Amino acid sequence: MKIPNFKIAYKLVSFAIGFLILSLVTGVCPLFVSLVFAHCDTLDGPVVNAARKALETGNVDFVLIWVQKKDETEIKKIFEKTVAVRKVSREAKDMADMYFFETLVRIHRTGEGASYTGLKPSGAVEPAIAAADLAVENESVDNLAKEVSEAVSGGIHKRFNNVIEKKKHINESVEAGREYVESYVEFIHYVEKLHLDAAGKSAAHGEPEAESGEEHHH
Repeated sequence: MKIPNFKIAYKLVSFAIGFLILSLVTGVCPLFVSLVFAHCDTLDGPVVNAARKALETGNVDFVLIWVQKKDETEIKKIFEKTVAVRKVSREAKDMADMYFFETLVRIHRTGEGASYTGLKPSGAVEPAIAAADLAVENESVDNLAKEVSEAVSGGIHKRFNNVIEKKKHINESVEAGREYVESYVEFIHYVEKLHLDAAGKSAAHGEPEAESGEEHHH
């Protein structure tokens, strides 16, 4: 039975780790650009927070940066109506605010090519995304780079070690060989995903990956 060339796998792993860590340290990481936008539909996400600030200050510019130029007029009209309705009563204010949040997030996601399935509750953000937001807020990426690089390294080592263990028994039976192949494919797909993320070629805004990804390695 022919064994896949692990020298190639090693090179791919090294490239993935190196590129990802370099991108994080320099602050230019396509992976986290994608992640930040992936939680823009939460009530404690950056888009809704910008909407709250806009309503509190009466300055619509805080939200215009989250939509495309072609959508500015619509957002301004909704903003003006929301500000007017907020003055009616507490109940009216809450309803108007929520309508503004939902409309803003929907238009933002549509403009970025993402689907909108409604606002998610506060606290629905993954820890890694929250850490990325915190890094931006504190203007320091050191802790985030360390956490992510450790997670990536751990994920690669875990899958690689499983491949090597299965490889030891590859010739014992067809079933053992299949177990090896399964672990090998999982390992390669994992590294491939890291590489695509680092190169900015993966699906953005929380959208599912294209099914064609399964065609790369078998």
